[in-house]
Amino acid sequence: MKHSLKLEPISSWLPTASKPVIISGPCSAETEEQTIATAKQLAATGKIHALRAGIWKPRTRPGQYEGAGEPGLQWLAAAKKETGLPITTEVANAAHVEAALKAGVDILWVGARTTVNPFSVQEVADSLKGVDIPVMVKNPINPDLELWIGALERLNKAGITKLAAIHRGFSSFEKGPFRNAPMWDMSIELKTRIPELDIICDPSHIAGNRDLISLISQKALDLDMAGLMIESHINPDAAWSDAKQQVTPAVLGKIVEGLVVREVSSDNKSFKDTLSILREQIDQLDDEIMSKLASRMKISEKIGQYKKENNVTILQVNRWEEIMQTRITLGKAMGLNEAFTQELLKLIHNESIQIQTGVMNKVAERV
Repeated sequence: MKHSLKLEPISSWLPTASKPVIISGPCSAETEEQTIATAKQLAATGKIHALRAGIWKPRTRPGQYEGAGEPGLQWLAAAKKETGLPITTEVANAAHVEAALKAGVDILWVGARTTVNPFSVQEVADSLKGVDIPVMVKNPINPDLELWIGALERLNKAGITKLAAIHRGFSSFEKGPFRNAPMWDMSIELKTRIPELDIICDPSHIAGNRDLISLISQKALDLDMAGLMIESHINPDAAWSDAKQQVTPAVLGKIVEGLVVREVSSDNKSFKDTLSILREQIDQLDDEIMSKLASRMKISEKIGQYKKENNVTILQVNRWEEIMQTRITLGKAMGLNEAFTQELLKLIHNESIQIQTGVMNKVAERV
């Protein structure tokens, strides 16, 4: 279902920015010297379109550095004066909004911990009524697309039309190579529902590790995201928060310089003709896949009926393990990624279980 929002693109509120838009600065504004020095070095790269710094830092546990508070806004304002670049910071409540606006902050963003709470988002939205300022909204910590869209809608209803989303990944119990699971499908679905919405990627928070930032940044651009928010610090290893995911301004410049920016489409006739043929082949194969899946589920329905008649449980663990082992082996032989095959089989199996459960319950209701 598509959502209708009244939006102005990033190009209207950062008119000097080329694609991709690059927003960078330290995770936290720690001191005036650190904030301004980082900003000046970033500006010198010629790659930055806006400066960022955390002023209020909601930490997972108490005792960690929680930001400079309002004094840090003045450091950020001084960095703006030194570089001429617009500045942005995170706000989580009405008091933050009031202080940021008073200090001349150009762009606000709503953090992941705030997006997850509609009460907090509404407070921010109410405090921005009648204010013409760009606002970026990070995805909620948990993978809930409705919360993300809801936050955007609340701000839009308050009159904020200069809106963008920030994809920063999602918390997960499973420990992988990233601090936060990218779950790119969430941002793709958001763009599908709100095509006119610009999305910026935050590779720093997805990675949690500076060595992965370049990889994630390129992936984001390949998915047609409008820009990147990358954390940068003059001395990352000595940073008071999120040290491992920050890079120096010089490294930031090299990362941006190494990115490949691709076009959404091409005017080349040969490209369009070839793409059209390949897409037609995909459509035909998708039709076949859907037909085969429908046939498979009809057989699952018959199996459910037969199990009921013979008083047999739906789940047959040995059979499921056999399917997983043989199909994954077959998939590997055909060049399919093992993780993809595993997830696909899980989806099919879960649907089969649901169908058989429905058959069991329907029979039971008649008795």
